[in-house]
Amino acid sequence: MKTIPQTTLQFLSDLKTNNNRDWFDDHKPRYKKAKREFEQFIDELIPSIGSFDPTITHQTAKRSVFRIYRDMRFNPDKPPYKTNLGAHITSADKSSDIHSRAGYYIHIEPGKSMLAGGAYRPKGDWLKAIRKHIDENAGELKKVINSESFRKYFGEIEGEMLKTSPRAYSIDHPEIELLRYKSFLATHRVSDEQVLDENFLNYCAEVFKALYPFDQFLNRSIDLYASTD
Repeated sequence: MKTIPQTTLQFLSDLKTNNNRDWFDDHKPRYKKAKREFEQFIDELIPSIGSFDPTITHQTAKRSVFRIYRDMRFNPDKPPYKTNLGAHITSADKSSDIHSRAGYYIHIEPGKSMLAGGAYRPKGDWLKAIRKHIDENAGELKKVINSESFRKYFGEIEGEMLKTSPRAYSIDHPEIELLRYKSFLATHRVSDEQVLDENFLNYCAEVFKALYPFDQFLNRSIDLYASTD
């Protein structure tokens, strides 16, 4: 079973201290090794997730792993490299649509690693669809987020919220607290020790299995309502 090695965390820790092009170029072999091993981990994780969510079985690490290079066009003063390795595994057919469906996000960063999912800043049509789905099926979502497995790993849903009610809903709507979310996220933080554990891949699959019904609810909103008003 593929694992995340200590050398990967050490590289990311060193990169955080030396986030510049000269250092990165001098240590590129270390980066390539860390990237290759992370991609191998993701390629093993995908079939494990696929055992309960067959919609993602066509994915590969190559399509799911994020670039380590920052987009500097609008933030030229920021450090040029991310200090994490991340992947987002979804049912989307195109890499460019990776945020158009709820999926499974793994973020490896010393002291800040996490397993997460949901809808991060969904675009207008999807956000409207989620709210309509909540309006008509709030009981289903509440059952999911109040389940023992969801609460065990994620506690409560997270995400930025409106200060008031969405335009289409009254402030006294019985589900206003859920409707006010602008992102619908579930996050499970993991320690460096957990990341390095030989059973980490199985642990990721276990956490993501608890996440699956939440992702299902969010994705079903697209299928039911995204093309309607």
